[in-house]
Amino acid sequence: MVSPLPIEIDIISDVMCPWCFIGKRRLESALKQRADLEVDVRWHPFQLDATIPPGGMDRQEYLNRKFGGPAGAAGVYENIKLAGQQENIAFAFDKIGRSPNTIDCHRLIHWAKNEGCQDGVVERLFDLFFIKGEDIGDHTVLLKAAEGAGMDVDKVRGMLESDVDRDTIEQGVAYAHKIGVEGVPCFIIGGKYAMSGAQNPDSILQVLDKVAEENTNQSSLEP
Repeated sequence: MVSPLPIEIDIISDVMCPWCFIGKRRLESALKQRADLEVDVRWHPFQLDATIPPGGMDRQEYLNRKFGGPAGAAGVYENIKLAGQQENIAFAFDKIGRSPNTIDCHRLIHWAKNEGCQDGVVERLFDLFFIKGEDIGDHTVLLKAAEGAGMDVDKVRGMLESDVDRDTIEQGVAYAHKIGVEGVPCFIIGGKYAMSGAQNPDSILQVLDKVAEENTNQSSLEP
């Protein structure tokens, strides 16, 4: 069923969250099965760990703090690697040297929306961090993501060097907590149906079809 209106898909996520990368792939898989649907995908900020300092922190230090050491982290990440393989994501956690504070990442994603390349920037940040192991808290790396998505690098550089939209991102993170988001990814489809976690494509399709049907029914009632 084709919705007469674009279906809004709001994704609350953090680019240092591997399940958010997996969730993106699963959403893309669902959308491929509904190529006739017009959707408006919008990314919103969340911070898995807002205590990470602005310059990031050593990865091993972070893993020690979060998982009690490499052994604890290995068990968690092994399951994520297996899930990633099913989505053709070759996670390379061993390449990651620093865990970033992602405020600047979210600022870049926020700016990319106005340039019409938000999804491209998100994809590049996931790839740079989880596949190549680069420090996405570093402005040089962020500029690489911006350039790859077709953004004006000089403009982005100047904005990153300022505090523009920092408050906007912090308010966005606070809003996510306010509406009850405790983990990511969180998909809000059609402005009212929330799905927490990296849902499988079939589950996403059920909600997409429901919203499309509701939009069609609503449209038929309008004069």
